[in-house]
Amino acid sequence: MPKMKTHRGAAKRFKKTGTGKLKRAKAFKRHILTKKNAKTKMNLRKAAIVSEGDARRIAQLLPY
Repeated sequence: MPKMKTHRGAAKRFKKTGTGKLKRAKAFKRHILTKKNAKTKMNLRKAAIVSEGDARRIAQLLPY
């Protein structure tokens, strides 16, 4: 059986934490920022944890 390849698109978007959970960036931080207040933009900077249902699918894309 050949080695599994890491899905490069997923590797750029997700990082594994020390406990094995998956970290992701939040959406809505790319453009049209003038109408969003400073508090909203600050909160969008923080990383989020991938939900459990999605994490199972994404984990298959990131075998290593």
